[in-house]
Amino acid sequence: MIASLLAFAVLSFATPFLTRWMGRNVFFLIALLPAAVFVMLLTWLPAVLDGSTFRESVEWIPLLDISLTFQLDALSLLLALVVTGVGALVLVYCARYFSDDEPALGRFAALLLLFAGVMFGLVTSDDVYVMFVFWELTSVLSYLLIGHYTGRKESRGAALQALTVTTLGGLAMLVGIVILSVQTGSTSIQTIVENPVTGAAGEWAIALVLLGAISKSALVPFHFWLPAAMAAPTPVSAYLHAAAMVKAGVYLVARLAPGYADAEVWHPIVIGLGVLTMVVGGWRALRQYDLKLLLAYGTVSQLGFMIVVVGFGTRDAALAGVALLLSHALFKATLFLVVGIVDHAAGTRDWRKLSGLGRRMPVVATVAFIAAASMAGVPPLLGFVAKEAVFTSLLEGGAWGMFALVGLFVGSVLTVAYAVRFVWGAFYSRDEQPTETHPVSAVAVIPPALLAGASLIGGIGIAFLDPLLEAYADLLPGSRDYHLGLWHGFEPALFLSLIVFAIGAVLVWRRRKVARMQALMPAWVDMSHAYLKIVRSNDRFAAWLTTRIQSQGLPGYIAVILFVVIAGLGIGVVMNREWPENLVLWDHPIQPILAFVMIVAAVGAAIAKQRVAAVLLVGVTGYGLVLLFGMGGAPDLALTQALVETLTIVAFVLVLRRLPTKIAQRNPPVRGVFRAVIGIAAGALMGLVGFIALGARIQPTIAEGLPALAIEAHGRNIVNVILVDIRAWDTLGEISVLVAVATGVASLIFVTGRTGSAPRLDEGGGRRTRSRPIPEAAWAADTRGGRDPRSSATSEHTWLLAGRTLAPENRSILIEVLVRLLFHPAIIVSIFLLFVGHNAPGGGFAGGLLAGLALVARYLAGGRYELGEAAPIDAGRVLGTGLFLAAATATLPLFLGQAVFQSSWFEWEVPILGVISFGTSTFFDIGVYLVVVGLVLDILRSLGAEVDRQREDKEERDDNTTAESRGDSQVPDSRRSDAAAWPAGEAGGPH
Repeated sequence: MIASLLAFAVLSFATPFLTRWMGRNVFFLIALLPAAVFVMLLTWLPAVLDGSTFRESVEWIPLLDISLTFQLDALSLLLALVVTGVGALVLVYCARYFSDDEPALGRFAALLLLFAGVMFGLVTSDDVYVMFVFWELTSVLSYLLIGHYTGRKESRGAALQALTVTTLGGLAMLVGIVILSVQTGSTSIQTIVENPVTGAAGEWAIALVLLGAISKSALVPFHFWLPAAMAAPTPVSAYLHAAAMVKAGVYLVARLAPGYADAEVWHPIVIGLGVLTMVVGGWRALRQYDLKLLLAYGTVSQLGFMIVVVGFGTRDAALAGVALLLSHALFKATLFLVVGIVDHAAGTRDWRKLSGLGRRMPVVATVAFIAAASMAGVPPLLGFVAKEAVFTSLLEGGAWGMFALVGLFVGSVLTVAYAVRFVWGAFYSRDEQPTETHPVSAVAVIPPALLAGASLIGGIGIAFLDPLLEAYADLLPGSRDYHLGLWHGFEPALFLSLIVFAIGAVLVWRRRKVARMQALMPAWVDMSHAYLKIVRSNDRFAAWLTTRIQSQGLPGYIAVILFVVIAGLGIGVVMNREWPENLVLWDHPIQPILAFVMIVAAVGAAIAKQRVAAVLLVGVTGYGLVLLFGMGGAPDLALTQALVETLTIVAFVLVLRRLPTKIAQRNPPVRGVFRAVIGIAAGALMGLVGFIALGARIQPTIAEGLPALAIEAHGRNIVNVILVDIRAWDTLGEISVLVAVATGVASLIFVTGRTGSAPRLDEGGGRRTRSRPIPEAAWAADTRGGRDPRSSATSEHTWLLAGRTLAPENRSILIEVLVRLLFHPAIIVSIFLLFVGHNAPGGGFAGGLLAGLALVARYLAGGRYELGEAAPIDAGRVLGTGLFLAAATATLPLFLGQAVFQSSWFEWEVPILGVISFGTSTFFDIGVYLVVVGLVLDILRSLGAEVDRQREDKEERDDNTTAESRGDSQVPDSRRSDAAAWPAGEAGGPH
């Protein structure tokens, strides 16, 4: 079974490529796979009938006891035969239904084949969570297949509607299966059924699971999505909405019935909604003129019929239910395929425009008549055998049995009426001039003919099918005396069937009066309209709320976020009854002083009028945390916090260059009291949450086991071992976010184009990349002894390579000297922190931050050209290399037969140095180092160098405009230097 699922996945992936070569004939090729699986399943049939169960299992998530377990018993074998057998025939049908120029034909073929594999996995899964994965995959694939015609609005809308409804039910179902699996202590469906959960937990769980089942099988009130799904191509309707996906809910009810049919919520949901659905679907089918919509509402009706019978909870009803399930798959798939043939031949599905097709297409008409007769329950077809068994099983079912019998009787009458309406509407001659038709491929007729033939053979040879169906039905309570048969004598069920035919004939005879009665039904009694109203109301509310919040700007967003936090956590604080008994205000006398300074700085930042002052005050709070971490015995946190705080201040200052100096210079702040209240409340609440959390522990901390894990990972620095080994998955996600942040920042700044690295100087000291050469006058102020300084930009007179690109009034020789002296030691120390981080404070993150700060110093001292000389490399490549290295460390162990992120260590005996130990986690830490360096470099290149260039270009355009207004022919050369583009004290750095 697992090999079959893999084959479906592999062939589905290859199908689009095969379609380019084979065209529509690719359907013949891919149909061989479900056909082969069908034959394989038939070879297992004798063993299953003898009571054997085939089971395959591969461990998947051992910590959650989830495994890829697949089981084949009588019920799953029956559904698997339907899925693969009907699937193979539908794929053959597609080979002549579509033309070679069908858009996205390869994608459609791949999705339809993959859907067959997913349904096969769903009906054979024994692990409840694996089954749920397949369950949701059917919803996703259904969405893609219904929306095949992407250019049609109705197709997109129907696909989204089906996905919304079935996914909503699936989420409720997930909650239910979680409760069931937790209560039983197992994820095995067989175990959950054999050991049913009772009490309130069981009732709620089974109700939620049934909600998922009825949404998938389109029961009232979720029935509206199925008729809308008829916007899909006809093969999709024949397979997904007749034989496969909509049967998933029926299958789940049948699977759970042996263990949960006695639950109090079971019968009201299963029988009540099932009966209502059968009647509503049959009544709506009688109003349809579109043959496909008629079958769609008929499918809704039949799904309600099947749910009632398979979920009734007795052995005879279960036997009748699985027989009905099989017969429905055969006759309804046949009828949908016939509609596709009629639509292609006549160019319409509206039976008011059809006449005489029975004489023009006698074979197709015969096939349709057999299938419709099976749907109506006419002997000797399989539909008659199943319906008679249903009536017999319900006659002795007590109060619920009588309720179900009456409802299903009414629904069966409607079924007869709309079955006659279908055959009469599609093939009856109503005009003297028959409808013109196009030739029909014989290949397209073969699949529906085989399915109709199976309905006939199944009814006549029911004795051969009975053992397989009984193998499942015997799991439910009840006498085993009843067997499926074509003739049981003159019994009540037979007379009920005759009455059904008689009343159905009356409805056909008085169809005009029935139509007038249906027209009296108010238009608002339509769940599809209710769905649209709900969606539109939700959209309007979302638009109103979004506009309301966005109109308030950033303060509005922050206020909403904080208000939700205050409301949510505040309720928890109010309900808390466990408060810490011991209150320790501080561990060191300096801590309250630091706290007071941080509070004053925070208040000052909130009321500051200057942006730079506000940033610096915020930095005070950050450096206060550095001291608190240090005194708390967390040197790693203190080091990282210090580096992050410094880098953050620099980034803020770089951004502030593009903003006004004063805060709220044009628009003074409003609602100051409201903001203050929210801020104080949020801060006080978080303090209370932290205070409560200190006394909330009831279990020993997991930190007690971390030293042993660190030693096992060959490290003594627990913090770094956690980051690069124990929870490396989290770190990989975090550095991926850093790469995304760098990309986002650069995308905001580089509007028209993005280059790889910052601009550099050429060999003679002039500028390189995206810049004009510097005229003589720009260098004149720094010329010594009549020698052009550009002749030796790297001479002994130059501390920074690009220092002379700055105007003299903007240069600081002291800063240039300090940066030149400290840059390389800082890089060496950063590498030292990288490699010692596994055993001492440091690591890739801290080392990368220090290297980034060294680059920040070069930029602040020498401007954007100095940044290019300090790091002449593409920041994107550094980011990509770091992320690739970290990801490779995660995946490489898989090729060695190990788990993801499993570390390996190598030790060498080196003379003099002794034993050197090196682990693969070090490569991961190097990746982190490169990502952090790349992030800083990219931010400097974006918020620093690129902003400098844009400001310089703006200044030059302004000067050109001024010069032209004065009649000058040339802009002063001094304005073309990098330094002259900035006022004193702003260019290059903190001068």
